[in-house]
Amino acid sequence: MNGLSLSRILAILSKEFTQLVRDRLTYAMIIGIPVIQLLLFGYAINSDPKHLPTAVLVQDHGKFSRSVLGALQRSDYFDLKFAARSPAEMQQMIERGTVQFAITIPGDFTRRLVRQQQPQILVEADASDPAATGGAVAALAQLPQFALMNDLNGPLAFAAPPASPKPFDVVIQRRYNPESITAYNIVPGLVATILTMTLVMMTALAMTREIERGTMETLLSTPVRPIEVMIGKLTPYVMVGIIQASLIITMARILFGVPMAGGWAALIVGLFLFIVGSLSLGFLVSTLARNQLQAMQMTFFYFLPSILLSGFLFPFRGMPIWAQWIGSVVPVTHMLRVVRGSMLKGVGLSDALPSIGALALFVVVVASLAVNRYRTTLD
Repeated sequence: MNGLSLSRILAILSKEFTQLVRDRLTYAMIIGIPVIQLLLFGYAINSDPKHLPTAVLVQDHGKFSRSVLGALQRSDYFDLKFAARSPAEMQQMIERGTVQFAITIPGDFTRRLVRQQQPQILVEADASDPAATGGAVAALAQLPQFALMNDLNGPLAFAAPPASPKPFDVVIQRRYNPESITAYNIVPGLVATILTMTLVMMTALAMTREIERGTMETLLSTPVRPIEVMIGKLTPYVMVGIIQASLIITMARILFGVPMAGGWAALIVGLFLFIVGSLSLGFLVSTLARNQLQAMQMTFFYFLPSILLSGFLFPFRGMPIWAQWIGSVVPVTHMLRVVRGSMLKGVGLSDALPSIGALALFVVVVASLAVNRYRTTLD
């Protein structure tokens, strides 16, 4: 009786393998998570983004200006997609996050260059995410030496290095995070990631726990409508989410000195939509999961791409286009843009409208699916 029995061990092994195969969700997680991580880290994650969207304001249309723009395009770091008509338009594009860089070539560029007076080119970088601009800023240091190599001939040629000055200077302004402090980018992003991790899982587990304990049967016997159940269940957690967000923002300011540039209207609306959307997703997960383990597994399955594809840890524009499309579906991506734009840039409600609209659409779709799925479960 006290000895080991190989037959009993094999019987238990057979039982566990059978149970594992029957639990399709766990089986899918075992296979799916390593595959997803391999694909994301291998193909989607890139810490040195290139082809960054760039706006140019060209006030001098001479051949030297064209050569500078051509050199920027050839560097692979800059994608000159926008031609601004005024400094105000440039300002609007960089505030909204439409472009990563804004380059201004002044009207006296050619005249000062011919006179060897070292004209200046202004480069404004959205440095709210230091990792997204580091490589491009380093490449700008080489621009004066190589941009006009084929143009400065004859009397325009500068003396041979190292005695010669540079033909022109590149003045770089790192906007929103001039000291490249990583905490200014990471800590505001924690608002979105922590709320995602806690609210989705908390709601999914709470609802699934009621099903396991049988208390849901009592609720199902009442004339309460599915939408009423959803509102009643989620409202307390909305308050929890607001408290969590307030705590994170307060600690970000006190402990890490993260600037509060304003944009409170966009931040409040975005937070409310994101909290409601996360809770609705947790409610939807609870209608799909059969137990708390499955609810936790499904939550983690959602949480993984939200962290990797949203731009929280890695530059969003460093990912390939297909990964950016997937990331654009994830609500964390848009919440990150709202919270970082509000805290670091002071972005107003109108400038944050695309991200807020995406969050509102997510709420409508997920809440509708959750209510319909809950009604199906009732039937």
